[in-house]
Amino acid sequence: MTPEPHVPIDVSVIRLLSGKQAWHYRIIPFDHSEDILNLYADEERFYDTLQDELELLTGKKIRIRKIPKATIQELLEKLYPSDRQDSRLQNSYYTGSADSFLDNLITEARNLKSSDIHIETYEERSRVRIRIDGNLVQRYLLEKQQYPSLINKIKILSNLDISEKRLPQDGRIFFEKNGHKFDIRVSILPTLHGEKVVLRLLSNDATNIDIQTLGFSEQDLQNYLDGLKKPEGILLISGPTGSGKTTTLYATLKLLNKDTRNVLTIEDPIEYTIEGVNQVQLKESIGLTFAAALRNFLRQDPNIIMLGEIRDTDTANMAIRMALTGHLVLSTIHTNSAWGTISRLVDMGIPPFLLADTIRTTVAQRLVRLLCPTCKIKRQAKDDLFPSRLKAFRKVDVHYVPKGCPECFNTGYKGRKAVYEVIPVDEDLAGEIKQRNFNIRELLAQRGIRSLSENAFNLFEQGLTSLEEIYSLLI
Repeated sequence: MTPEPHVPIDVSVIRLLSGKQAWHYRIIPFDHSEDILNLYADEERFYDTLQDELELLTGKKIRIRKIPKATIQELLEKLYPSDRQDSRLQNSYYTGSADSFLDNLITEARNLKSSDIHIETYEERSRVRIRIDGNLVQRYLLEKQQYPSLINKIKILSNLDISEKRLPQDGRIFFEKNGHKFDIRVSILPTLHGEKVVLRLLSNDATNIDIQTLGFSEQDLQNYLDGLKKPEGILLISGPTGSGKTTTLYATLKLLNKDTRNVLTIEDPIEYTIEGVNQVQLKESIGLTFAAALRNFLRQDPNIIMLGEIRDTDTANMAIRMALTGHLVLSTIHTNSAWGTISRLVDMGIPPFLLADTIRTTVAQRLVRLLCPTCKIKRQAKDDLFPSRLKAFRKVDVHYVPKGCPECFNTGYKGRKAVYEVIPVDEDLAGEIKQRNFNIRELLAQRGIRSLSENAFNLFEQGLTSLEEIYSLLI
């Protein structure tokens, strides 16, 4: 039976051969016993002498199962990615120097546009994974005896206590090497077999953020920009963690940042720096909370205030107060839909009449992975493509599915795009808020306001993403 590249093979089996050996012989170990090692091998290669050579190398009896060349290639790319013949990824394994490995790891993650590095340990192995386009990809396996020195190096760089291994710790690293300058947020968590570290790479460079390229449809962008033209009020962006809300806020700040305006922000953390914007880092340990900072902002003569997140009633009340006194307030909130932000604020205790007077625009957004243009596969759409619950959406003749290749690290996806739902709050909708009417879907449809699901389906219809990727937005 020919294996599919996505079928998992136990890491303990993979480690029986080094990456260099696997690539050199074009073989993949998939099962073993005390004295037998089973291998997948490239059917196009000549293996008469290979069996004896590998038996001498491994000390086990070798059994070979030949499979197609393309399948071997995909398995090698997935299971031994650090050793593949790809100039973009020629980075060394951890060979004992925590300094060089950490520097190379951070530089590699930065070059791959990764947002997070996960360093974690288990009973018999340790590993490094990096988050690319929202998904974690395994990059390295570490020897257990090398793991503590790497963790201690991270603790020293982030000014943490290397002797404390029982409690969580948080710190920051300022990384500067080969022209790269950026902050790294460090989180250390004690687990059953040792300390797990997550490094969040903060860009600090807002140069490439452009509101025109984030993913707004033409109509949604116009509605969004219209809301920014008003000198006072609140603009709220909703969505789960990791949906790109902060990036949208920074793109908005770049647009609003003028010499004639005083722009203040309170953030946790400050992910980008923008020249001309006065940015404040939240420090709850010393009492610098969102609400405390906002109270002091009023004495700073601001025109525009960006609040990283509305977390509680005090913060929401301060945001309302600032909007009522003639300021434009930008913020985020955790809700599932654009209109759901209204009911969430009412649940926090904000009177509906105050919301009706201050909310100017409410936005919901999600990030959708885009199919890799190099390897995506075109398929004819069958009648059973859409489950019964999705019959409301129009039918398509063809669609695309992910495959996986070296360009996309065998995930089938490369890059992400935001999808939005933008609701401009006019007098009619303000009246609905005052009446606590939160079921306004028909009213929005009459005005031609597209929902998240509609905009996500458009990406699928254009062949840019898969049904699997947007399915949760359609139901």
